[in-house]
Amino acid sequence: MSRLTRRSLFSAVSAGAAAVLLTACSEPAEETTSTSTEAAADEQVTLTVYTSEPEEKVDEINAAFMEENPDINVEVFRAGTGDLNARIATEKETGEIEADILWAADAPTFEKYVAEDDLAELEGVDTDDVIDEAISEDNYYVGTRIIPTVIAYNTDVMEQDRLPGSWEDLADPQYRGQIVMPDPAVSGAAAFNASAWLDNDDLGEEWLNALGENQPMIAQSNGPTSQEIAGGGHPLGVVVDYLVRDLAAAGSPVEVIYPEDGAPYITEPAAIFADSDQKDAAALYINFLLSEKGQELAVEQNYLPVREDVGTPDGAPELSDTKLMDLDLDAITKGQAEAVEKFQNAVR
Repeated sequence: MSRLTRRSLFSAVSAGAAAVLLTACSEPAEETTSTSTEAAADEQVTLTVYTSEPEEKVDEINAAFMEENPDINVEVFRAGTGDLNARIATEKETGEIEADILWAADAPTFEKYVAEDDLAELEGVDTDDVIDEAISEDNYYVGTRIIPTVIAYNTDVMEQDRLPGSWEDLADPQYRGQIVMPDPAVSGAAAFNASAWLDNDDLGEEWLNALGENQPMIAQSNGPTSQEIAGGGHPLGVVVDYLVRDLAAAGSPVEVIYPEDGAPYITEPAAIFADSDQKDAAALYINFLLSEKGQELAVEQNYLPVREDVGTPDGAPELSDTKLMDLDLDAITKGQAEAVEKFQNAVR
Protein backbone atom coordinates (compact mmCIF):
# COMPACT_ATOMS: atom_id res chain seq x y z
CA MET A 1 0.00 0.00 0.00
CA SER A 2 1.39 3.37 -0.98
CA ARG A 3 1.07 6.90 0.31
CA LEU A 4 1.21 9.88 -1.94
CA THR A 5 4.36 11.97 -1.65
CA ARG A 6 5.53 15.17 -3.24
CA ARG A 7 8.41 15.26 -5.68
CA SER A 8 10.55 18.23 -6.43
CA LEU A 9 11.69 18.06 -10.01
CA PHE A 10 13.25 21.18 -11.51
CA SER A 11 11.64 22.24 -14.77
CA ALA A 12 11.43 25.78 -16.11
CA VAL A 13 8.55 27.05 -18.23
CA SER A 14 9.73 27.34 -21.79
CA ALA A 15 10.72 30.76 -23.00
CA GLY A 16 9.66 29.63 -26.43
CA ALA A 17 6.15 28.98 -25.16
CA ALA A 18 5.93 32.48 -23.79
CA ALA A 19 7.15 33.86 -27.11
CA VAL A 20 4.21 32.29 -28.90
CA LEU A 21 1.89 34.57 -26.90
CA LEU A 22 3.94 37.79 -26.85
CA THR A 23 2.58 39.53 -29.93
CA ALA A 24 -1.09 38.71 -29.32
CA CYS A 25 -0.92 39.92 -25.72
CA SER A 26 0.63 43.30 -26.59
CA GLU A 27 -1.28 46.60 -26.55
CA PRO A 28 -3.10 47.36 -29.84
CA ALA A 29 -2.17 50.40 -31.88
CA GLU A 30 -4.45 53.42 -31.72
CA GLU A 31 -5.60 52.86 -35.31
CA THR A 32 -6.45 49.31 -36.36
CA THR A 33 -6.55 48.66 -40.09
CA SER A 34 -8.17 45.69 -41.78
CA THR A 35 -4.69 44.43 -42.64
CA SER A 36 -3.59 44.39 -38.99
CA THR A 37 -6.83 42.66 -37.98
CA GLU A 38 -6.19 39.93 -40.53
CA ALA A 39 -2.61 39.57 -39.26
CA ALA A 40 -3.85 39.17 -35.68
CA ALA A 41 -6.24 36.47 -36.85
CA ASP A 42 -3.35 34.72 -38.55
CA GLU A 43 -1.50 34.64 -35.23
CA GLN A 44 -4.32 32.71 -33.53
CA VAL A 45 -3.05 29.28 -32.44
CA THR A 46 -5.39 26.30 -32.56
CA LEU A 47 -4.75 23.31 -30.32
CA THR A 48 -6.53 20.02 -30.95
CA VAL A 49 -7.02 17.80 -27.90
CA TYR A 50 -8.02 14.14 -28.03
CA THR A 51 -9.52 13.32 -24.64
CA SER A 52 -11.69 10.89 -22.70
CA GLU A 53 -12.52 13.59 -20.15
CA PRO A 54 -16.31 14.12 -19.69
CA GLU A 55 -17.53 16.82 -22.06
CA GLU A 56 -18.83 19.30 -19.50
CA LYS A 57 -15.63 19.04 -17.48
CA VAL A 58 -13.22 19.48 -20.35
CA ASP A 59 -15.33 22.41 -21.61
CA GLU A 60 -14.95 24.10 -18.22
CA ILE A 61 -11.20 23.55 -18.19
CA ASN A 62 -10.82 24.83 -21.76
CA ALA A 63 -12.87 27.95 -21.08
CA ALA A 64 -10.62 28.82 -18.14
CA PHE A 65 -7.48 28.15 -20.18
CA MET A 66 -8.63 30.24 -23.14
CA GLU A 67 -9.59 33.11 -20.84
CA GLU A 68 -5.96 33.22 -19.69
CA ASN A 69 -4.64 32.59 -23.22
CA PRO A 70 -6.99 34.43 -25.61
CA ASP A 71 -4.72 33.84 -28.59
CA ILE A 72 -5.04 30.05 -28.26
CA ASN A 73 -8.20 28.29 -29.41
CA VAL A 74 -8.78 24.75 -28.13
CA GLU A 75 -10.69 22.22 -30.19
CA VAL A 76 -11.66 18.87 -28.69
CA PHE A 77 -12.42 15.41 -29.99
CA ARG A 78 -13.91 13.51 -27.09
CA ALA A 79 -14.36 9.72 -26.98
CA GLY A 80 -13.62 6.68 -24.84
CA THR A 81 -10.03 5.50 -24.71
CA GLY A 82 -10.67 2.63 -27.11
CA ASP A 83 -12.24 4.93 -29.71
CA LEU A 84 -9.41 7.43 -29.32
CA ASN A 85 -6.87 4.67 -29.93
CA ALA A 86 -8.77 3.56 -33.03
CA ARG A 87 -8.86 7.11 -34.42
CA ILE A 88 -5.14 7.60 -33.80
CA ALA A 89 -4.33 4.27 -35.45
CA THR A 90 -6.33 5.25 -38.54
CA GLU A 91 -4.60 8.62 -38.77
CA LYS A 92 -1.19 7.00 -38.48
CA GLU A 93 -2.02 4.64 -41.34
CA THR A 94 -3.18 7.43 -43.65
CA GLY A 95 -0.69 10.15 -42.74
CA GLU A 96 0.05 11.72 -39.39
CA ILE A 97 -1.76 12.18 -36.09
CA GLU A 98 -3.99 15.22 -36.41
CA ALA A 99 -4.11 16.20 -32.72
CA ASP A 100 -1.60 18.13 -30.62
CA ILE A 101 -2.44 16.69 -27.20
CA LEU A 102 -3.62 13.35 -25.86
CA TRP A 103 -5.38 13.62 -22.49
CA ALA A 104 -6.86 10.28 -21.54
CA ALA A 105 -7.20 7.52 -19.01
CA ASP A 106 -4.23 5.37 -18.10
CA ALA A 107 -0.44 5.21 -18.25
CA PRO A 108 -0.26 1.90 -20.22
CA THR A 109 -2.00 3.64 -23.14
CA PHE A 110 0.70 6.30 -23.11
CA GLU A 111 3.52 3.78 -22.71
CA LYS A 112 2.37 2.17 -25.97
CA TYR A 113 2.62 5.50 -27.77
CA VAL A 114 6.03 6.18 -26.22
CA ALA A 115 7.27 2.83 -27.57
CA GLU A 116 5.95 3.73 -31.03
CA ASP A 117 7.66 7.17 -31.00
CA ASP A 118 4.32 8.97 -31.25
CA LEU A 119 4.90 11.33 -28.31
CA ALA A 120 7.32 14.22 -27.86
CA GLU A 121 9.38 14.54 -24.72
CA LEU A 122 7.80 17.20 -22.52
CA GLU A 123 9.75 20.45 -22.67
CA GLY A 124 8.69 23.52 -20.72
CA VAL A 125 6.24 21.56 -18.55
CA ASP A 126 6.58 22.43 -14.85
CA THR A 127 6.13 19.41 -12.56
CA ASP A 128 7.72 20.92 -9.43
CA ASP A 129 4.55 20.55 -7.34
CA VAL A 130 3.30 17.30 -8.85
CA ILE A 131 3.32 14.12 -6.74
CA ASP A 132 5.64 11.27 -7.70
CA GLU A 133 2.82 8.92 -8.70
CA ALA A 134 1.76 11.25 -11.53
CA ILE A 135 5.17 11.75 -13.17
CA SER A 136 6.43 9.34 -15.82
CA GLU A 137 10.06 8.27 -15.56
CA ASP A 138 10.82 9.08 -19.20
CA ASN A 139 9.12 12.54 -19.19
CA TYR A 140 6.82 11.84 -22.14
CA TYR A 141 3.57 12.30 -20.21
CA VAL A 142 2.33 13.53 -16.84
CA GLY A 143 -0.75 12.67 -14.79
CA THR A 144 -3.37 15.36 -14.20
CA ARG A 145 -5.73 13.68 -11.69
CA ILE A 146 -5.63 10.76 -9.28
CA ILE A 147 -8.64 8.60 -10.16
CA PRO A 148 -8.97 5.59 -7.84
CA THR A 149 -11.36 2.76 -8.53
CA VAL A 150 -13.40 2.10 -5.42
CA ILE A 151 -16.36 0.14 -4.13
CA ALA A 152 -19.58 2.18 -4.18
CA TYR A 153 -22.99 1.34 -2.79
CA ASN A 154 -26.58 2.51 -2.72
CA THR A 155 -27.36 3.73 0.79
CA ASP A 156 -31.10 3.07 0.39
CA VAL A 157 -30.58 -0.61 -0.43
CA MET A 158 -27.41 -1.82 1.27
CA GLU A 159 -27.42 -2.33 5.03
CA GLN A 160 -24.38 -0.86 6.79
CA ASP A 161 -23.48 -4.11 8.53
CA ARG A 162 -23.38 -5.92 5.17
CA LEU A 163 -20.95 -3.62 3.40
CA PRO A 164 -17.64 -4.99 2.07
CA GLY A 165 -14.46 -3.36 3.29
CA SER A 166 -12.03 -4.76 0.76
CA TRP A 167 -11.70 -6.27 -2.71
CA GLU A 168 -11.37 -9.67 -1.05
CA ASP A 169 -14.75 -9.15 0.66
CA LEU A 170 -16.40 -8.41 -2.68
CA ALA A 171 -16.00 -12.07 -3.67
CA ASP A 172 -18.17 -13.15 -0.72
CA PRO A 173 -21.19 -15.18 -1.99
CA GLN A 174 -23.57 -12.92 -0.03
CA TYR A 175 -23.14 -10.32 -2.79
CA ARG A 176 -24.19 -12.63 -5.61
CA GLY A 177 -26.31 -10.84 -8.19
CA GLN A 178 -25.84 -7.43 -6.53
CA ILE A 179 -22.60 -6.20 -8.12
CA VAL A 180 -22.06 -4.07 -11.25
CA MET A 181 -18.73 -3.14 -12.83
CA PRO A 182 -17.43 -1.69 -16.12
CA ASP A 183 -16.26 -3.79 -19.05
CA PRO A 184 -12.44 -3.79 -19.40
CA ALA A 185 -12.83 -4.47 -23.12
CA VAL A 186 -14.36 -0.99 -23.42
CA SER A 187 -13.04 1.05 -20.51
CA GLY A 188 -9.31 1.78 -20.33
CA ALA A 189 -9.55 2.28 -16.56
CA ALA A 190 -11.32 -1.07 -16.14
CA ALA A 191 -8.67 -2.86 -18.21
CA PHE A 192 -5.99 -1.28 -16.05
CA ASN A 193 -7.82 -2.48 -12.90
CA ALA A 194 -8.15 -6.03 -14.19
CA SER A 195 -4.40 -6.21 -14.77
CA ALA A 196 -3.68 -4.60 -11.38
CA TRP A 197 -5.88 -7.13 -9.56
CA LEU A 198 -4.26 -10.06 -11.34
CA ASP A 199 -0.79 -8.73 -10.54
CA ASN A 200 -1.68 -8.40 -6.84
CA ASP A 201 -0.41 -11.34 -4.75
CA ASP A 202 -3.37 -11.12 -2.35
CA LEU A 203 -5.98 -11.19 -5.12
CA GLY A 204 -4.94 -12.69 -8.46
CA GLU A 205 -6.82 -15.11 -10.67
CA GLU A 206 -8.36 -17.10 -7.81
CA TRP A 207 -10.04 -13.98 -6.45
CA LEU A 208 -11.14 -12.89 -9.93
CA ASN A 209 -12.80 -16.26 -10.53
CA ALA A 210 -14.54 -16.06 -7.15
CA LEU A 211 -15.79 -12.60 -8.06
CA GLY A 212 -17.10 -14.03 -11.32
CA GLU A 213 -19.08 -16.61 -9.33
CA ASN A 214 -21.06 -13.67 -7.90
CA GLN A 215 -22.37 -13.02 -11.42
CA PRO A 216 -21.65 -9.29 -11.63
CA MET A 217 -23.49 -7.21 -14.18
CA ILE A 218 -20.98 -5.88 -16.73
CA ALA A 219 -21.83 -2.35 -17.84
CA GLN A 220 -20.21 -0.76 -20.86
CA SER A 221 -18.20 1.80 -18.89
CA ASN A 222 -17.90 3.62 -15.57
CA GLY A 223 -20.76 6.04 -16.33
CA PRO A 224 -23.49 3.38 -16.73
CA THR A 225 -21.97 1.50 -13.78
CA SER A 226 -22.44 4.48 -11.46
CA GLN A 227 -25.99 5.01 -12.74
CA GLU A 228 -26.86 1.37 -12.06
CA ILE A 229 -25.63 1.69 -8.48
CA ALA A 230 -27.59 4.93 -7.99
CA GLY A 231 -30.75 3.33 -9.39
CA GLY A 232 -30.44 0.40 -6.99
CA GLY A 233 -30.80 -2.34 -9.59
CA HIS A 234 -27.32 -3.52 -8.59
CA PRO A 235 -26.67 -1.63 -5.35
CA LEU A 236 -22.99 -2.51 -5.05
CA GLY A 237 -20.38 -1.73 -7.63
CA VAL A 238 -16.84 -1.12 -8.79
CA VAL A 239 -16.39 2.37 -10.21
CA VAL A 240 -14.11 5.41 -10.31
CA ASP A 241 -14.62 7.57 -7.23
CA TYR A 242 -15.37 10.97 -8.78
CA LEU A 243 -18.53 9.69 -10.50
CA VAL A 244 -19.93 8.64 -7.13
CA ARG A 245 -19.26 12.11 -5.73
CA ASP A 246 -20.92 13.66 -8.80
CA LEU A 247 -24.05 11.57 -8.23
CA ALA A 248 -24.10 12.19 -4.47
CA ALA A 249 -23.86 15.95 -5.10
CA ALA A 250 -26.87 15.64 -7.41
CA GLY A 251 -28.87 13.89 -4.68
CA SER A 252 -28.38 10.21 -5.47
CA PRO A 253 -28.17 7.81 -2.48
CA VAL A 254 -24.60 6.64 -3.10
CA GLU A 255 -21.40 6.55 -1.09
CA VAL A 256 -17.79 5.44 -1.59
CA ILE A 257 -15.73 2.77 0.18
CA TYR A 258 -11.96 3.02 -0.28
CA PRO A 259 -10.91 -0.66 -0.01
CA GLU A 260 -8.70 -1.58 2.92
CA ASP A 261 -6.40 -3.49 0.54
CA GLY A 262 -5.83 -0.37 -1.57
CA ALA A 263 -7.47 1.17 -4.60
CA PRO A 264 -5.96 0.78 -8.08
CA TYR A 265 -5.75 4.18 -9.69
CA ILE A 266 -5.10 5.93 -12.96
CA THR A 267 -3.71 9.43 -13.39
CA GLU A 268 -5.39 10.61 -16.63
CA PRO A 269 -2.10 11.66 -18.22
CA ALA A 270 -1.55 14.38 -20.79
CA ALA A 271 1.08 14.24 -23.54
CA ILE A 272 2.08 16.08 -26.70
CA PHE A 273 2.13 14.24 -30.02
CA ALA A 274 5.43 14.21 -31.87
CA ASP A 275 3.61 15.31 -35.06
CA SER A 276 2.29 18.49 -33.40
CA ASP A 277 3.29 21.84 -34.91
CA GLN A 278 2.17 23.65 -31.76
CA LYS A 279 4.37 22.11 -29.08
CA ASP A 280 4.96 25.38 -27.19
CA ALA A 281 1.26 26.15 -26.93
CA ALA A 282 0.60 22.50 -26.02
CA ALA A 283 3.11 22.82 -23.16
CA LEU A 284 1.20 25.89 -21.93
CA TYR A 285 -2.01 23.84 -21.94
CA ILE A 286 -0.48 21.04 -19.89
CA ASN A 287 1.07 23.58 -17.52
CA PHE A 288 -2.43 24.99 -16.97
CA LEU A 289 -3.77 21.52 -16.13
CA LEU A 290 -1.01 21.15 -13.51
CA SER A 291 -1.19 24.72 -12.19
CA GLU A 292 -2.78 25.67 -8.89
CA LYS A 293 -5.80 27.07 -10.74
CA GLY A 294 -6.12 24.04 -13.00
CA GLN A 295 -5.87 21.66 -10.05
CA GLU A 296 -8.38 23.69 -8.03
CA LEU A 297 -10.77 23.26 -10.95
CA ALA A 298 -10.09 19.51 -10.86
CA VAL A 299 -11.02 19.45 -7.18
CA GLU A 300 -14.19 21.44 -7.91
CA GLN A 301 -14.98 18.77 -10.50
CA ASN A 302 -14.73 16.09 -7.76
CA TYR A 303 -11.32 14.71 -8.78
CA LEU A 304 -8.42 14.02 -6.47
CA PRO A 305 -5.63 16.37 -7.61
CA VAL A 306 -1.98 15.64 -8.41
CA ARG A 307 -0.81 18.44 -6.08
CA GLU A 308 -1.03 18.42 -2.30
CA ASP A 309 -1.57 22.19 -1.92
CA VAL A 310 -5.10 22.48 -3.36
CA GLY A 311 -7.12 20.26 -1.00
CA THR A 312 -9.49 17.48 -2.05
CA PRO A 313 -13.22 17.33 -2.82
CA ASP A 314 -15.76 17.38 0.02
CA GLY A 315 -15.98 13.93 1.59
CA ALA A 316 -12.77 12.68 -0.04
CA PRO A 317 -9.66 11.77 1.94
CA GLU A 318 -6.54 13.91 1.85
CA LEU A 319 -3.99 12.69 -0.66
CA SER A 320 -1.66 11.53 2.09
CA ASP A 321 -4.49 9.46 3.60
CA THR A 322 -5.73 7.90 0.37
CA LYS A 323 -5.21 4.14 0.39
CA LEU A 324 -3.74 3.22 -2.97
CA MET A 325 -2.67 -0.16 -4.27
CA ASP A 326 1.02 -0.72 -4.91
CA LEU A 327 1.27 -0.88 -8.69
CA ASP A 328 3.95 -2.33 -10.95
CA LEU A 329 3.24 -0.26 -14.06
CA ASP A 330 5.47 -2.33 -16.31
CA ALA A 331 3.80 -5.61 -15.28
CA ILE A 332 0.32 -4.09 -15.55
CA THR A 333 1.07 -2.73 -19.00
CA LYS A 334 2.45 -6.03 -20.29
CA GLY A 335 -0.33 -8.09 -18.70
CA GLN A 336 -3.30 -5.95 -19.67
CA ALA A 337 -4.46 -7.87 -22.76
CA GLU A 338 -4.26 -11.19 -20.92
CA ALA A 339 -6.05 -9.67 -17.91
CA VAL A 340 -8.98 -8.52 -20.06
CA GLU A 341 -9.33 -12.02 -21.49
CA LYS A 342 -9.21 -13.64 -18.03
CA PHE A 343 -11.75 -11.14 -16.72
CA GLN A 344 -14.16 -11.95 -19.53
CA ASN A 345 -13.74 -15.68 -18.93
CA ALA A 346 -14.31 -15.25 -15.19
CA VAL A 347 -17.59 -13.31 -15.46
CA ARG A 348 -19.25 -15.31 -18.26
